[in-house]
Amino acid sequence: MIAIIAMTWKELMRKRVMLLTLLMTIIFLLAFWFVAQTIGERLHDNLDKTSITYLIESFTLGSITLTLGFFFGAFVIAFLSIFSSFSVISGEAEQGVLQALLPRPVPRWHWYMGRWIGYVSLGIGYATLLFISILLITDYHSGVPTDTTPLIKSFLLFASIIPMLVSVSMLGSCIFSALGNGVFMTMLYGAGWLGGMIEKVGSIARLEGDAVKPLTTIAGLMSLVMPTESIQHRMLSEMFSIPEMQEIIGLDSALGPFGIGQVPSNSFLIYAACYTLITIGAGLFMFQRKDF
Repeated sequence: MIAIIAMTWKELMRKRVMLLTLLMTIIFLLAFWFVAQTIGERLHDNLDKTSITYLIESFTLGSITLTLGFFFGAFVIAFLSIFSSFSVISGEAEQGVLQALLPRPVPRWHWYMGRWIGYVSLGIGYATLLFISILLITDYHSGVPTDTTPLIKSFLLFASIIPMLVSVSMLGSCIFSALGNGVFMTMLYGAGWLGGMIEKVGSIARLEGDAVKPLTTIAGLMSLVMPTESIQHRMLSEMFSIPEMQEIIGLDSALGPFGIGQVPSNSFLIYAACYTLITIGAGLFMFQRKDF
């Protein structure tokens, strides 16, 4: 299995997937630097660093900057997870790679899980780099929460979408062609994002009434089909886990559609974990029974 994990890493490097991702990340971080600098300029306008006003302003601007950074950062790690793994089975079967590898004395589940671990480990390593970079840039220009526990919880939630998306993508690769799975995964992720945004806007605008209930139900179903966006809401909530400060500054009102919105419960996180495990198990089952 270790050889298959190493093969997965080398393949991503050879195809220049990580190189292209890192180049685009540098461009994203440069743009984010200027955004954070522009937002943080308000913090240095004649404010006493020992005052309560400075503390509130620093929390507000830092929260706005981090939310914007992780809003776009989530897209980056999601598409890295999808496009690195969407053709892992169907694509290699079409090229004849699997027919050459699977007759060897290697259990199929070793190959499948080796691939899965390879994609997930590389994705989590990249997510760690991106997470720390966003925090450092924001801290330089305004400020970030300094409590270690919320930051660790936030990172775990931020990175948790990688194994989820890789699991669904590899399952889809057992069913669809490489191109079909790429389209399927993009649409599935888009549906989850749209469901989360509808819930967020509804929560911020406090929409109520019988006319809104069908829309809320549809949004909830979309979030269940692909929970990534809801996990992102919980990640931001954990990062800014200071209810008193959130009430003072009205963070959701200030950010509008970029706000935290409706925060999923612990039960939803358990559902998301089960969702990932079930898709891994279904992918393994289908791969074991699939003819190449």
